[in-house]
Amino acid sequence: MSSRSISLQDVATRAVKLATLRPVLAGAGLAVIGFLAIQVGPEAIWSAFRTLSWRLGLILVFPTCLAVVVDTFGWRFTFPTPPRSFGRLFAARLAGEAVNLGTPTASVGGEPVKAYLLRPEVPLRDGLASVVVDKTTGVVAQVLLLLVGILVGSGLLSVPRSLTLGLSGALIVEVLCVAGFVIVQLRGALGGGGRLLAKLRLPPSRERQATLDGMDRALRSIYVGNWGRLAASTLCHFVGFTLGTFEIYLVVRLLGIPISLTTAFTIGAFGTAVKFFSFMLPASLGALEGANVALFAAFGLPGALGLTYTLVRRLREIAWIAIGVLALNLMSSRPAPPVARDAS
Repeated sequence: MSSRSISLQDVATRAVKLATLRPVLAGAGLAVIGFLAIQVGPEAIWSAFRTLSWRLGLILVFPTCLAVVVDTFGWRFTFPTPPRSFGRLFAARLAGEAVNLGTPTASVGGEPVKAYLLRPEVPLRDGLASVVVDKTTGVVAQVLLLLVGILVGSGLLSVPRSLTLGLSGALIVEVLCVAGFVIVQLRGALGGGGRLLAKLRLPPSRERQATLDGMDRALRSIYVGNWGRLAASTLCHFVGFTLGTFEIYLVVRLLGIPISLTTAFTIGAFGTAVKFFSFMLPASLGALEGANVALFAAFGLPGALGLTYTLVRRLREIAWIAIGVLALNLMSSRPAPPVARDAS
């Protein structure tokens, strides 16, 4: 058998294994949710939803609407030349996040969708580079939120020492991962990946290789000499995540249980570590539910409340996935005006 056949067979085998693994992980996550629901008691969960009543509609919209707007501003800072229409950028983000949340693509499948939806106004090379940088600044914001959460939890709240130490270890790992991700981008990993495939006798087309090399140049141009814009993008995402923690406060207070904004913020900040390490799970199914049960209990709140909040969050995600799918359909039928030649 030729080297080309072996390489193709190896790549195909890995792709099949990955495609099979993700539905299995999703099924395992759903099983965890079902187990937790049985442990908590379906009656308790249903009672909580009845208590929320019509106010559940408020939670589905607020504060997520504000967080998405702020996150879109964060993405806008990563473009060499931002799109003229903020509304179109906002809709592209909704569409991409719907793909990220609604499909088993390890939270990255929607990123190319965002770039494609902005064509031809934004060259594909610049669009793809922007979503990579935006993903990076978003993860940096998560790391900063976890750091602030640890500091707040240690200084102002009675957080168990074991939890603080565990999350501090997770923070160190996150910092190393983010640093490595940035270094890889600056060293031209995309174009290098294409050349590696060529050595394996799976060369990309000349045009595709040129696109990859162009993306490497675009990434370096964004990172070098644009620290102010990168800091602004990170700040926007940090504010977006902080707004997201207010959802915890809102749900718990509407259920008639006292909780401080500081506690809600810290629980939300700690939850970002779970999202970081469970990125391979579709929408962090199961992992987020189990973690929130444990986190709420660690802060002296009923574990059942943590599961109820997460289920409310899941309903909110479903609602925004539907909005994102609508945005995807509308944008697909109405391409952006051609103001720049696509560099792909």
